[in-house]
Amino acid sequence: MPQKDPCQKEACAIQKCLQAHKYVESMCEDVIRDMRRCCETQAAGSSVCCSGFSKEPKPAENKSTT
Repeated sequence: MPQKDPCQKEACAIQKCLQAHKYVESMCEDVIRDMRRCCETQAAGSSVCCSGFSKEPKPAENKSTT
């Protein structure tokens, strides 16, 4: 029997929150933060849920119209 992903609970919480808030990420910052914390505690490759999930939030791109 395959092992449960160590961050699956947090990944599911993100999906549930996003669905409940019509995919407005700012409404789910706390669960996203929990997912980052979980991923930070896992060794690289030990969590499929963390693959592709950046540990740091992406900085907002400055789009100036000069």
